[in-house]
Amino acid sequence: MKYAYFIWKNLTRKKARTLLTLLSIFVAFVLFGLLGALNQAFTGGADAAGADRLVTIHKISLVNFLPISYVARVEQVQGVKDVTHATWFGGYYQEQRNMFAQFPVDAESYLKVYKKDIVLSDQQKQAWLKNRIGAVVGEKLVRRYGWKIGDRIPVTSTIFTHDGNFTLEFEIEGTFTATDSNVDTSYMLFHYDYFDESRDFAKGQIGWMGFSINEPDKATQISKSVDELFANSSAETKTSTEKAFAESFAKQFGDIGLITKLIMTAVFFTMLLVTGNTMAQTVRERIPELAVLKTIGFSDGSMLFWVLGESVTIALVGGALALIVDFAVVNAMAASVGAFLPGLSITAAIFFQGLGLAIIFGILSGIFPAIRAMRLSITDALMHA
Repeated sequence: MKYAYFIWKNLTRKKARTLLTLLSIFVAFVLFGLLGALNQAFTGGADAAGADRLVTIHKISLVNFLPISYVARVEQVQGVKDVTHATWFGGYYQEQRNMFAQFPVDAESYLKVYKKDIVLSDQQKQAWLKNRIGAVVGEKLVRRYGWKIGDRIPVTSTIFTHDGNFTLEFEIEGTFTATDSNVDTSYMLFHYDYFDESRDFAKGQIGWMGFSINEPDKATQISKSVDELFANSSAETKTSTEKAFAESFAKQFGDIGLITKLIMTAVFFTMLLVTGNTMAQTVRERIPELAVLKTIGFSDGSMLFWVLGESVTIALVGGALALIVDFAVVNAMAASVGAFLPGLSITAAIFFQGLGLAIIFGILSGIFPAIRAMRLSITDALMHA
């Protein structure tokens, strides 16, 4: 801390240069935060996926339906514990910008299979089971729309129709949370029978099946057994672990992790050159001053720490400001696109990774100028003056 005053005075000596360097670092870390949040949104579901659950979809595509009769057949496969199903409703609340995920499900079996992801009180569970138009909603939706138990809400589907329109009314019977903070809760569940009786087409069809298994190490064998049941049928299936399913779904949009790394590598390499050149120029301008400081007793180590302190400070300030801005921007984005990217957020991991990267960035950009300052000969420096 005894060098803080000197570091501050040197950083403010050339205010325009410091400000421009700070701005370049700020932009780089804003990009880091946004890309990190995007990567989290696409891969967070895979990270939180259950290792003891499998997902079965139509072999051609997730948008193709499966007969609901498949559920009973999968229940007979050896190693399968509980089977449920779900379908994408594709609806919005009041206005099309208020889109979020809704799934018609078989309530009892769905709560069994996803009991680790849905924390719902017994009282609310029983109320939902008894109410044909009942629904349960995640805590994120409750916070977003200010709903409460007993509210009646209309949801209009953009996929399914009934006489040219398909708006179903639901009564909220419960709100649920998740045991794992990485599990998204911005969705709604309602009864499949209510949905199936109301729609004009694809009656008796479902979107996909999810089921738990007794032995996760036999997931490949069980997946093969399930798919063999429906081989050469009009609706062949593809079964995979829940984690593999989440990862493959995310990769439909591209390998977000790889794209993020490539972009950030290019950005940070460029910023490293810019910042390193700035620090080198700063040291060159202060060679006579550094010689005087060494003459009056400042050690070589002090010179090293001093220059590194300047580069780390400017990197850390720029990075921290950027991550704070990212937090506000991503929260605003999540309110608008949460239905499509429910996991979009600046997590604590992203924030602290950013701070750590800022420190490393500062060290790398200042290390060579700092070493030059440390090795500086007093006589050579005074001659340079």
